[in-house]
Amino acid sequence: MKFTFNHNNINVLDLEKSISFYKEALGLTEVRRKTAGDDSFILVYMGDGQTGHRLELTWLRDREEPYDLGENEFHLAFTVDDYDAAHAKHEEMGCICYENPGMGIYFISDPDGYWLEIVPAR
Repeated sequence: MKFTFNHNNINVLDLEKSISFYKEALGLTEVRRKTAGDDSFILVYMGDGQTGHRLELTWLRDREEPYDLGENEFHLAFTVDDYDAAHAKHEEMGCICYENPGMGIYFISDPDGYWLEIVPAR
């Protein structure tokens, strides 16, 4: 028996704002969308165009308050081929929330407060 990664899910308050953020910050694009028959939720799957792994953004119609992310220890990590250019872009966007120069990584925060780790290709 062999298991492989399929997708990760995060819940978002403003679906279009989140789609725009992931497209601008990380180059992800929408690859699939599912809307509930009663319009109570929308699932949008974002992909990087290179791997089969997807980020599922879940929007719930009746959700109005921000999600409680606890201590926000959960995060997704992205490898980038041009670390300096990515850092400059994210700095311009104002979304860098933590840097660790000693480890050579930094984190950005999405519109809902989820942290995303940026790692240089090694």
